[in-house]
Amino acid sequence: MKKTALLIMAAGIGSRFGGGIKQLEPIDAGGHIIMDYSIHDAIAAGFNEVIFVIRRDIEEDFREMIGQRIESVCKAHGVEVKYAFQELSEIPAGYSVPDGRGKPWGTGQAVLAAKDAIDCPFMVLNADDYYGKEAFAKIHDYLVSHDEEGKFCMAGFILKNTLSENGAVTRGICQVNGDGFLTDVVETSDIFKTVAADGTVGAEVDGKAVDANSYVSMNMWGLTPGFLKTLETGFVEFFEKAVPEKPLKAEYLLPIYIGELLRDGKVTVEVLETHDSWFGVTYKEDKGYVVDSFKKLIADGVYKEDLFSDL
Repeated sequence: MKKTALLIMAAGIGSRFGGGIKQLEPIDAGGHIIMDYSIHDAIAAGFNEVIFVIRRDIEEDFREMIGQRIESVCKAHGVEVKYAFQELSEIPAGYSVPDGRGKPWGTGQAVLAAKDAIDCPFMVLNADDYYGKEAFAKIHDYLVSHDEEGKFCMAGFILKNTLSENGAVTRGICQVNGDGFLTDVVETSDIFKTVAADGTVGAEVDGKAVDANSYVSMNMWGLTPGFLKTLETGFVEFFEKAVPEKPLKAEYLLPIYIGELLRDGKVTVEVLETHDSWFGVTYKEDKGYVVDSFKKLIADGVYKEDLFSDL
């Protein structure tokens, strides 16, 4: 079987969560976290390597609460586990960290942090998001059937299936052509969920409606190892152009950079539609909904109470 890796970005500070490390919050009676379900679905889909991108300062907690347990599960199924570390100081040669900067440089840097660990097609996702089984299977199948560098894919979630009951969210709203390929990603902030009198779910930004059936990127990408060299080049350009303008807040974001490559005709991204509902803990108040959602998935037989027993 062709080697494929799952790269989990787990270095996020989670400032909106209200303290604590949100990636480590249990969400079911068995003490599992959202990441456990992602790893379950990845193993079931056929991925044979897991790479955690974390921060050094959470390494001890991470290994104790997640790493040791997951390594045991993965080993039982022939899946290798690796670690990579996203650090504020890991920047292009010749540059320095701006005074007062406290957070790492975004999802683009998170993927770059794992460049020495990646030697095969790989999928990227966020640690604190639940994506559903369908997207894992579709992306894995794409990665094992496409060999050309620069031919990527992404899970296309429907905007209305990704909104929070508890506040605004930021989403990469996608423009997709008639052949199902991504043409642009517009990072859109302050998207609020609306519910009409008849129960129809909608979305709005600054009081104006946006298409709730639009595809959005939830940072679930299928990429090739050669992309890392391109990403490294882009990181230098980011320091040349973006950091001087916003030294404390500039972020090297994966969807933004892939959007730039798309506009320049350097890559293609096939959008693999999924109707599974995404959910995650954007706000502390989201946790109750997430816990209830996993209870329903287990009750419906999508997962076993003993999560990994069906692999």
